[in-house]
Amino acid sequence: MDNESEERIETRAIHAGQQPDSETGAVMTPIYANSTYVQDGPGDHRGYEYSRTGNPTRTDLEANLASLESGAHGRVFSSGMAAINTVLNLCEAGDHVVTSNDVYGGTHRLFTQVFEQYDLSFDFVDMTDIDSVSDAMRPETELVWVETPTNPLMRVIDIAAMAEIAHEYDALCAVDNTFATPYLQRPLDHGADIVCHSLTKYLGGHSDVVGGALITDDAALDERIGFYQNSVGATADPFGCFLVLRGTKTLPVRMDRHCENAHILAAWLDDHSAVERVYYPGLDSHPSHQIAAAQMDDFGGMFSFELDATLEEAGSVVSNTDVFTLAESLGGVESLIEQPAAMTHQSIPREERIAAGLTDGLIRVSVGIEHVEDLQADLSRAIDAILQ
Repeated sequence: MDNESEERIETRAIHAGQQPDSETGAVMTPIYANSTYVQDGPGDHRGYEYSRTGNPTRTDLEANLASLESGAHGRVFSSGMAAINTVLNLCEAGDHVVTSNDVYGGTHRLFTQVFEQYDLSFDFVDMTDIDSVSDAMRPETELVWVETPTNPLMRVIDIAAMAEIAHEYDALCAVDNTFATPYLQRPLDHGADIVCHSLTKYLGGHSDVVGGALITDDAALDERIGFYQNSVGATADPFGCFLVLRGTKTLPVRMDRHCENAHILAAWLDDHSAVERVYYPGLDSHPSHQIAAAQMDDFGGMFSFELDATLEEAGSVVSNTDVFTLAESLGGVESLIEQPAAMTHQSIPREERIAAGLTDGLIRVSVGIEHVEDLQADLSRAIDAILQ
């Protein structure tokens, strides 16, 4: 795409990294469902030799995602966890990582149950408190891992501040940008070194693909990431890449509706008599609303709310919706609802979970693009049936 950097994100979402197929003129990138490629001589290939190392469908997606994040290099993986695992592979035994105390449960599990056995150490802190992050840093800190907004308490972390602290210690700053997407937030513009995505979520957008991605501006860092991508082999298949390319084309229009619906529902729940608290950065009452307004273009389609309820009562609420689907994951066109304590964050010990604010009555919502009045009526029925 000519003059790509001059195009706005809505245009790049559709065109970046892609040209009509040179052989057939096909507008959409074809699915190159092959494992190997002809060589004109030993080692003399035409850009591709083996699909774990490189595949044309994946190449187009990687370029598309890099453009959306205002980055120079993109790598795509078989899942978001495979992408996070690759970032941790950049560390060595004895290194130290600072991250959030309400990080996604799967990330917490990977850090503590997989990488701690390889002599990596982790500090989980409240990243909204910049002093807490600074106090946790050590000479051996290699990585500052940031989620913003966090999952599921929707805390907003100052990316520029985290990057500055990381760089003072010659550490990398990586940001999981899954909740915001590049349509709403671009961490590289705020000093981050690596951006991570679960492509399963908003970028795919239709709950029909699993994938992950890492984007960076640093060529040397991208080369290291690419080494692990190829060596470990957790690469995305061409069918999945095709689906994500289809998804990114509608990302801007979907995100506009996700944000609109989420704001209406969050404001309504904020006034609901049975709701103790709503966690949504788009509310003026959110502690980090001003930071969110400064580093995000809108506030996203995710929020959580807290009921004064037992684990069983909150479980009954999420089990009694009709329009909202009780399921893990997020970011699809359909609305999803879940209970972190019993689902996505169950792997975190209860004492640690409660201390981080992940109560038994906490409910997380991924707001889809259905009519907002149907969504509101569905939540109202489910809450009133159990708690009133």
